Order: sequence, then structure tokens, then C-alpha cells
Amino acid sequence: MTKTSAQPTKQAAMALLSRILLLPTCGDVGGSSIAAGLWTEVRGISSEGFKELETLSKLNHVIVRGLNVFLEMVREQGDDIRTEWAETSLAAERTRIATAIRFLHEICTAFEAEGYDVAVIKSLDHWPDIGSDLDLYTNADSNDVSRLMKRCFDAQVEPRSWGDRLARKWNFALPGLPELVEIHMGRLGQTGEQVTMASRLLKRTRMISVGEYLFRVPSASDRIMISTLQRMYRHFYFRLCDIVDSAELAGAGGIDYQDLRSSARAAGIWEGVATYLGIVSDYVNTYRGSGIDLPRFVVEDARFGGAEIYFNKGFLRVPILPQSAKLFGTQLAGLVRKRELRSGVRLSLLPWLATAAAVGQKITGSDKGIW
Repeated sequence: MTKTSAQPTKQAAMALLSRILLLPTCGDVGGSSIAAGLWTEVRGISSEGFKELETLSKLNHVIVRGLNVFLEMVREQGDDIRTEWAETSLAAERTRIATAIRFLHEICTAFEAEGYDVAVIKSLDHWPDIGSDLDLYTNADSNDVSRLMKRCFDAQVEPRSWGDRLARKWNFALPGLPELVEIHMGRLGQTGEQVTMASRLLKRTRMISVGEYLFRVPSASDRIMISTLQRMYRHFYFRLCDIVDSAELAGAGGIDYQDLRSSARAAGIWEGVATYLGIVSDYVNTYRGSGIDLPRFVVEDARFGGAEIYFNKGFLRVPILPQSAKLFGTQLAGLVRKRELRSGVRLSLLPWLATAAAVGQKITGSDKGIW
């Protein structure tokens, strides 16, 4: 993972953050348990360096996990200055998260009171961190959802882009909640092509405890597939949280790889899922010396690995040509073979949508209204 066009300071901060989060002994910050050099880097970090680390942590949705370890280290060193930096940052983030989680639980409760099935997708994968918006999936009618959100939360519907309309997702702004609430309705995927996967999602959910609340979330297999759709087929970059979250899920034995392969093949994205997991394993190996324990069939079906990933503008970038383009082609061909023609037509619009977004970005500096 040496290919980069990022500024050296940002790349160095990303490497430090990765080491903090992915070292196998990072939870034990005493003496020799920390790899050589990490103590020195943390002890010598400047105010500007800490701000860079903090910014990257927020951008990659790992600020609580990353700064918790950082804080433990500087406290043990008796470093009052850096302790204060970390404590101040963590206090602000925990306040934000507490508000977001309370709203999220109130929204889910309101759905259930109306008899609507709903699950939290993506947002709670990062716990104890949380993302920059709140994502939900429901099979309820969009008009019913809009009425509920307006009546119960005085929510305003945000303008929808072409991509939002294809994907059948709505964003709501709620008074008192800085984050938008993004609700996917009846479809998943970058153009809403994933109908079968969406229809099964609510039947396969499980309950998890987050603080004092209970939430309904996707199964481990569906969680990995949703992450794959987001990273390998839409945004073409990983956040560090994707690496950490997936590695923790795999390390805890939470993934049924046979079920994952079966479900991902049905969705036409198995090669993308295998590649996603291969990238996660390779990145973990870079900082731990060993990757995650993947079955042989996952490794064999991955189209490329971590050697193709590079850091740029705060994220770990996935090359679009030719690697991701081939995954897109495989997904589209699979839909055509299964005669899911409507989904195939929706998916075939993606390159045109992406091109329009890129042109809009160059001309106006924004892809707003398109992507």
C-alpha cells in the first residue's frame, strides 16, 4: 500500500492511527506490549499533529476507539497536555453520539409504534463510534414514512439527487439533531438494484444492545454485503472504520462465510464481497503481521487485494479502472442472466450518473443534485 498522492503529514497520521487501532496489543498500553516506536510517536506528537490525527479519526469514524487508546497511553506517561487534548475531543464526540443514539432510538420506537418494520443499517457497525448520518432501512411506504417523520419529529425532507431517487432513499433533517437521517425504503444498492437482498434483510435481523437501548440491525452477512455495496460499488474508498469493524466481526467469529457466499451470489456481488474481505485482511496484515482468517474460497474468489489500495484525501482509495469496473460488469451480467431486467436497467445507469457527477464537480465544484 505504498501508492499515494496524499500529503506526507496526512499519510503519517493515517499510519499512526492504523497502528493504534490495529496492533493486536493496542488495548494493553504498558511497556513492551507496544510495538517499537509507537510510544515515541505519541509522546512527540505536536498540537498540529494531534489536530491532523483528530480530523482523520472523525473522517474515518474511529475517533472514540482511536483516542481512547491514545488517552490511555498519554495518561500512563503522565502527559497532562496531550491528556487534555484527547479528553476535550472525546467529551465533544461522546456528547454528539449520545444525542444521535437517543434520536435513533426514538425514531425506531416511533416506527414500531406505527407497525412498521425498521432496522438500523451501517450506523451502528462502528460502535462505540457512530457515523456522520443515521441510516435506516424499512419496507414501509415512502408517503407513510414521510408523514411519520413530519408528525413525530417535525422533520423536513432534504432535496433528493438523481442517485437518491434511483436508490429509493430519503434524507430527513430533524430539529435538535445535527446529523441527517437517511432512510432506505424497499431497495438497496447504489441504484436500488438490490431488491431480493432488501426483501430478505428484515427477516434476517438481530437485536443488539447499545448503551441503554436495543436496536434491530442486519445479520452479519447482510452487514458485510451492505458495506461491500457502499465501498466496492459506489464510493470506491474505505474508511478506516470499515477495516476495523470488519476485522473485529471476523475475529469474533461472527461471520458465517457459507451463508455470506450464498447470499452474495444471489445478489450478484460475491466477487466484490470476497475482494472487500481480502482488502480488509491485507490492510490488517500490514499493521499486525497477520490478516484475518479467511476461508480458502474467499481468498480464491477475490479479484484483487490490498496492494491495489492507496491513501488519498483522508481515505483508502479503491481503483476504479480496471478493477472496480470489472466488478460492476460482473454484477450487471448476473442481473441480466437472472432476467432481473428492471434492476439491470437501473444498474446500467450508474456509469452515466457517475460521469454526470464528475462533470458537475469539475464545472461547479459540487455534485449536488446528481450523486
